[in-house]
Amino acid sequence: MYLIGLTGGIASGKSTVARRLYEHGAVHIDADQLARRAVDPGTPALDAIVDAFGAGVLQRDGSLDRARLGELVFNDARAREQLNSIVHPAVRELAARQFAKIEQADPDAVVVYDVPLLVEASVDHPFDLIVVTNSPRRTQVRRLVEERGLEPVQAEARVDAQAANTERLAIADVVIDTDGTLGHTMSQADALWGRINGEVAARRGRDAT
Repeated sequence: MYLIGLTGGIASGKSTVARRLYEHGAVHIDADQLARRAVDPGTPALDAIVDAFGAGVLQRDGSLDRARLGELVFNDARAREQLNSIVHPAVRELAARQFAKIEQADPDAVVVYDVPLLVEASVDHPFDLIVVTNSPRRTQVRRLVEERGLEPVQAEARVDAQAANTERLAIADVVIDTDGTLGHTMSQADALWGRINGEVAARRGRDAT
């Protein structure tokens, strides 16, 4: 299995790159989806969240009230750290299980693990390549306003709540510049796929000798 860690700031074009690699044949795993599964009713993670933050973070059906929990932790660094200490290990465990299942089914599979908080969560899976989508802060804010309907102040807060672009760039093996046209982003993703194919083929050749 060839494992790619794909990360980038909010509204930095990460989903576009993930979709392109999926179209080329990669298996796409979304860390946000795993994070939702990790706190389903009946999970140890949800029980731990209730213990930490109270039953007020639950909806009537017993599921997590994400909006309420978000209000509690968004401006409270200590509370956010406490929440992350519960959720991140649960997500890592789910991801590891998925990776093992995929590798068993197809040892040559290319897996794109789409993980927005790769830096913040100190995700330490054995990645073969870390890919970072990058665009200036002003572009991220503009996209959040124009494409997602946020107020400028809200958009700036969402961007600033994440790791700085420089922190992501420091761990990148490949940087995809998403500040230009969609075509420019796609062409970089296509070139990346060509590189991945070459590395997978080389590995297969080494394993055969």
